[in-house]
Amino acid sequence: MENYLNDNEIKLIALDMDGTLLNDQHEISEANRLAIKEAQEKGVYVVLSTGRSLRKCEYHADSLSLTSYLVTVNGSEIWDDKRGLVDRNLVKSESIQWMLELTHKHQVRYWAITTNRNWIDEMPDDIHAEEWLKFGFNSKDETTRDTILKELQSRGEFELSNSTPTNIEVNPAGINKARGLVLVCERLGIEMKNVMAVGDSRNDLAMIEEAGLGIAMGNAQEIVKNAAAWVTSTNNEDGVAKAIREWVLK
Repeated sequence: MENYLNDNEIKLIALDMDGTLLNDQHEISEANRLAIKEAQEKGVYVVLSTGRSLRKCEYHADSLSLTSYLVTVNGSEIWDDKRGLVDRNLVKSESIQWMLELTHKHQVRYWAITTNRNWIDEMPDDIHAEEWLKFGFNSKDETTRDTILKELQSRGEFELSNSTPTNIEVNPAGINKARGLVLVCERLGIEMKNVMAVGDSRNDLAMIEEAGLGIAMGNAQEIVKNAAAWVTSTNNEDGVAKAIREWVLK
């Protein structure tokens, strides 16, 4: 690790939002803001790589004066620096209908994201008239979650992850934050070995494993910490700023 910066200069920082960039009050600390500002002034790209939709993350991107791409909805949508759509990958409406029936069967809460809004414990009258980006299940009961997970896996058509230990996030197979970052890197002319990715949950796992430098938050799930090259402080202790100062600004 001591020789990492000599061999692989960090040219892009990919940041998860919830549980990572944002503290538990869903705010960006001043320490995180300052570190991101200094990284951008150094010429390093800073990319939000989030499970959120564009409409739920662009305020934060604008508040940070980010001038790069956004990887949203776990990689289902990629946006350029002008907020132009670069890539979009949809979940079939028939699959959404099936997953909705699954929530009724197991009596769990759910949410879903279309290209034009977020749905929480409710759905449009005509599911097939919408373009779907992601579906999510939420249950505090581990047995129920495991049962739903097995049913989802049996379909063989989904990318499965989570953003908290009590949920399951569903994207199209092969669509994740790592794939989104690969597309961004191709467009910027850099390699994944020059990426530092920071996150806390299973939907961050692929990008942490594929980035040149994968960083887990101090509050990250154990599987994420085990996959990371380095563990920083928690999201309530300016963990993002600490990682940027350790590996980009030092």
